[in-house]
Amino acid sequence: MFVILVYDTLAERNPRVLKTCRKYLHWVQRSVFEGQLSAAQYRLLTRELAAQIDTGYDSVRIYRVRAPEFIETHAIGAQLAETGPVL
Repeated sequence: MFVILVYDTLAERNPRVLKTCRKYLHWVQRSVFEGQLSAAQYRLLTRELAAQIDTGYDSVRIYRVRAPEFIETHAIGAQLAETGPVL
């Protein structure tokens, strides 16, 4: 499945959440990631993130899409380097 993940966390938790997201997805903007995941990878990612955040304060949104071809992206401004997942 293709996913787009966006997070908003307390600054102290940002480095951990960023590192976890980069293990599985491509970093495209400050707190935005996208990429292809298997069902098992999706379960691992969501389990890791749930353990790292404060669910009463932090927010993680994951949009699941059938295929990246169904997404039309329009970017304005600075583009971050698109790097693959950090293994």
